[in-house]
Amino acid sequence: MGKLFGTDGVRAQANCFPLDGTTVFSLGQAIAAATSGGQGFGCRVVVGRDTRRSGHMIQAALAAGLASVGANVYLGGVLPTPAVAFLTRTLGMTAGVSISASHNPYMDNGIKIFSRGGWKLSGEQENEVERLVLEAGTAELAVSPAAMGQVLALPDAEARYVEFVKSSFPRSLSMQGLRVVLDTANGAAYRVGPQVFSELGAQVTVISAEPNGVNINAGCGSEHPAHLTDAVLEWGADIGLALDGDGDRLIAIDEKGHKLSGDHILLILARALHGEGRLKNNLLVSTVMSNMGLRMACHKYGIGHYESAVGDRHVLEDVIRLGGNLGGEESGHIVLLDYHTTGDGLLTAVQLITAMLKYQQPLSELRRWMQIYPQRLINVPVFSKPPLDKIPGLPEAIAQAQATLGDKGRVLVRYSGTENVCRVMVEASELSQAEKLATELAQVIQSAVGRK
Repeated sequence: MGKLFGTDGVRAQANCFPLDGTTVFSLGQAIAAATSGGQGFGCRVVVGRDTRRSGHMIQAALAAGLASVGANVYLGGVLPTPAVAFLTRTLGMTAGVSISASHNPYMDNGIKIFSRGGWKLSGEQENEVERLVLEAGTAELAVSPAAMGQVLALPDAEARYVEFVKSSFPRSLSMQGLRVVLDTANGAAYRVGPQVFSELGAQVTVISAEPNGVNINAGCGSEHPAHLTDAVLEWGADIGLALDGDGDRLIAIDEKGHKLSGDHILLILARALHGEGRLKNNLLVSTVMSNMGLRMACHKYGIGHYESAVGDRHVLEDVIRLGGNLGGEESGHIVLLDYHTTGDGLLTAVQLITAMLKYQQPLSELRRWMQIYPQRLINVPVFSKPPLDKIPGLPEAIAQAQATLGDKGRVLVRYSGTENVCRVMVEASELSQAEKLATELAQVIQSAVGRK
C-alpha cells in the first residue's frame, strides 16, 4: 500500500501523493469515518486553511467529501494550524483539518488532521484513512441526499483563537511600550498575529502580511528571517518574531539582530518554568537534531533532557509518555502542554516575551544562556529514499566522520518527512571541520540518489 502520511500530515508536493479534487473528496469521506469510529454520519469537522491559492480548491473538495457522508463542516477560513486544533478541542468537534504545507513553498499543499480533543491522529487512525482511500474505497460511505451534512461558516473562529492566545499572558505583566516586529510569512497568521500583540499593548510593526496566494514563505517567515533582522534593527525593536506559513513555528530575533533558534527558545522556556517549579518532571524534550549546546545547557542548569526522534508527533508522544509539559524542535515547533495540544508559534511567542518580562532582561541576555556548537546542515535533493545503510559507501563515510569528531561533535543523516531531501547535519568544535565533513557526506548521497 502507498503512503498518504508524512511526519506532518498528508502531503502533496513534487513526487509525493497528489492532492487532486477526487482524492481530496475521498479523503474527506475517510477522515469522517476514521475519526468518528463509523460511517461519519452526524460528526462535526472544523476546517481551516493557510493562504495558498490551492487551498480554496482543496477546501471545497474536502468539505464536499465530508458532507457526502453526513458530516457537518464548519469553515473557519484562513487560520493557523494551532487555531484549528484549538477549535476542535474547545467546540467539541469530532475532527479538525488544517489545509497547509507549513513552511514549504506555495506550490506544495497538504492536510493536517486533528482528532477529537485537538490531538493529531493516532497511528491507527492514519492507517484507517489510508486503508479507506488506497484499498477499500470510500464510495459506500456516502449517504442519501436527505442525510447529507451541511457546510457552514464559523465567523468567530479568529476571535476565539486570539482570545485563547492572549489568555496565556499573565495579568500581572504588561507589554505596554514593548516594541515588536512580527513577520507572518504571508501566511495563515497574517491577521490574528498582529491582533494578539497589539491587543496585549505592544507596539507592533508587521512585515510579510500581504498574502497573494503565491508568496507564502517566499523569502520571509521562520525559514528566511533576514528581512526580520533588518526590520528589528531599523525600528529599534525589543524583539522580532517570525512565524511559518501555518503559524505553528517560531523563530526569534533579539534586539541586537541575533537569531534565536527553537533550541534557544526551548531552553529559555524550560528555565522559566523550572524557576517557578512548573517544569513537570524537570524534563525538556527536544529531538536528535537539536544543537549539542542545548544538551550542555540543560546539564548546567539542572534540567533533565531527553532526545526524541525527529518530528513533532514523536516529540509530543515522548512528552506525554515521560510526564512532561514542554518539548519541541530546533525548527521552532514547540509544544507547551499546559496550554495546548500542538505546536503554536503565537503562543510560544507570548511565553517567550513573558520570560523576558519576568527576568527583566533583554532577549540578547536570555540568548546567552545557551552556547551554540558550530553546525553545518546540507539538504540533498533526492529522487528516491532507499534505506541509508543501503547507499553504497555511506555507512562507512558516516562512521569515519564520527570517528574524526570523537566526543567533540556528532553526525546525523536522515530523510525529511515532508520533502524529497536527505538532511546531512554535522556538529563540531570548529565550523570549518563541520563544513568539510558534511560536504563529503552530501557528495556520497548526491552520487547515489541525488536529483540532477
